[in-house]
Amino acid sequence: MTLPRRAVVALGGNAMTGPDGSATPAAQQAALRVAAGHVAELVAAGVEVVVTHGNGPQVGNLLVKNELAAHEVPPVPLDWNVAQTQATIGFTLADELDAALAARGLPQRTAALVTRTLVDPADPGLRTPSKPVGRFLPHEHAQRLIALGQTWEDRGPRGWRRIVASPEPRAVVDYPAVHALVAAGFVVVCAGGGGIPVVADDGNDPTHPALRGVEAVIDKDLTAAVLARDVDADVLVLATDVPNVMVGFGTPSARPLGRVTPAELRSLAAAGEFAGGSMGPKVEAALRFIGGGGGRAVVTTLESITDAVTGDDVGTVLTAH
Repeated sequence: MTLPRRAVVALGGNAMTGPDGSATPAAQQAALRVAAGHVAELVAAGVEVVVTHGNGPQVGNLLVKNELAAHEVPPVPLDWNVAQTQATIGFTLADELDAALAARGLPQRTAALVTRTLVDPADPGLRTPSKPVGRFLPHEHAQRLIALGQTWEDRGPRGWRRIVASPEPRAVVDYPAVHALVAAGFVVVCAGGGGIPVVADDGNDPTHPALRGVEAVIDKDLTAAVLARDVDADVLVLATDVPNVMVGFGTPSARPLGRVTPAELRSLAAAGEFAGGSMGPKVEAALRFIGGGGGRAVVTTLESITDAVTGDDVGTVLTAH
């Protein structure tokens, strides 16, 4: 198999937190150190790498700080939350990646880019909150926040959870900068948490519309597919905590998917095989990347990303043919 020139690796939540889900600074740094080692192995194999990542626990922590400190400092909107977590994870991952690259005697270094993602102001996802974020709260606490204009939903025994807007990603605004950094020899960390959601205002120059942030979060796997398209990646790897996409998950007939065609995967998705809050977005991202002309998409574990890019024998592999 010919070695791909460029790959986008989307790191899942298991690369951001400790094994027990802990999001303390020490746990996050330790998890990112492990992730950096695997990415560095891929760079050592001769592939240009662009890394994106989730930020769910980190945004959740910031939302808690917003709630607890609201009487002292003004709460910041969701787009600011995404920007802040992008920067924090980005610099931490850049430090760990630089150390991992240097330990392998590689000349490449890392650049972390705070990145905006364009969404459509008419997207119904902006008007109808659908994505849960942050912590669970008892009903009486949630009601106080509902009175402030937030949307909260009863999630059963665990309590109530905030639901926010989640529009579709259309383009990664800053992809030319990603191109330039990759061409200059950098490993680039960008579009974390799906990117900072922005919309374009017409203004006086339609060729260079003004951008403004909106209160929303974007699914990071769907943005990963857009990012891979925008930076001309050959391969998209969606790294998670299981080696394969499963059919019949949680049942005695569960089985892993290996190589699969887009038609087969789309049919299984339509049949409701993949949960919307976990594997569903990864499957959809893989389908969108291949449907948009991408060469190969793989869903597998973080530990297998080098084999996922350089070979065909790991994970759930989706190609156009």
